[in-house]
Amino acid sequence: MRRFRVIPVLFALLLTACENTTFRSSVPTYPVRFSIDTRIGSFVHFKPTSLNEHVVVNQDGYFYNGKWLMARGVTDAYGYAGVVVFVSMNGYEAFDVACPECASHGRRSACDIDGIYAVCPYCGEQYDLGMGTGVPQRGIAHEGLRRYNYIVSDGKITVTQ
Repeated sequence: MRRFRVIPVLFALLLTACENTTFRSSVPTYPVRFSIDTRIGSFVHFKPTSLNEHVVVNQDGYFYNGKWLMARGVTDAYGYAGVVVFVSMNGYEAFDVACPECASHGRRSACDIDGIYAVCPYCGEQYDLGMGTGVPQRGIAHEGLRRYNYIVSDGKITVTQ
């Protein structure tokens, strides 16, 4: 009988010992939804074999390797500070360009794309895009860039949350 009194106490202790292990990014969650058709126009060379190529989509439109291409569609959503779709060694990768370190301090800072790095103009952190990880390189930030999902179908890259 005594053993049955101990079990509820142990169970209650076990529940209080559990911690929420869900990762929460410092970059706020904003809608993401747009498509890049690699079969047409300026995006025709944007393929997984073209390493370090990138497209940035933000409130102004689409920028392919820093050159303005086209306006966003009315139904497009581009995340917190914009989204970069990068051709890394692993294929396509999609990240929010907001610096997580600055976002954790309440600043909305969009990183500039410099070669294989996304570089924050405020804190100077570099995030590795070339390996497809988005992890910080200088040790200023404690988390990587917010990653987004993408689907490639029929030459079309669709980026979503």
